[in-house]
Amino acid sequence: MIRGIHHVAISTSDLDRLVAFYRDVIGLTVLRQSEWSPGSELIDAIVGLDGSSARTATLGAANAYLELFQYRTPPGRPQDRDRPVADHGYTHFCLDVVDIDAEYDRLVEAGMRFHCAPPPASSLGSGALRSTYGRDPDGNVIELQEILDDRYPLTLPQLA
Repeated sequence: MIRGIHHVAISTSDLDRLVAFYRDVIGLTVLRQSEWSPGSELIDAIVGLDGSSARTATLGAANAYLELFQYRTPPGRPQDRDRPVADHGYTHFCLDVVDIDAEYDRLVEAGMRFHCAPPPASSLGSGALRSTYGRDPDGNVIELQEILDDRYPLTLPQLA
């Protein structure tokens, strides 16, 4: 039985920079940092790499986790920081926010790039939400979404 999504994982060339962004700008909590050295057959089997080594960090939000990896071996290949979201693979993860305009302004001030400012709710069809896409320092897409109507089917439960 699948219970839900536990975490999203991102590979980066600079773990410290991405941890600082998601901790200091986005507001996630660093829960754990670890690393492994080459030679673990079990980890190599799980990740599908030979001779892997990496530093990792797990960050927590109210309802999910974000896992960050900086592979030392083998070295990862950078992606295009402006990779179109239509390309196959990871497209984005979504942050549920209150007051999307304030969050957008705060994140722009912190240096986050966005595709556009949050459009009016009426322009998205149902009028039940507002949304926009931005990018972290590595170019990974983050959606900001504000649910305006509690009857909208994807409304998150109120979390303490």
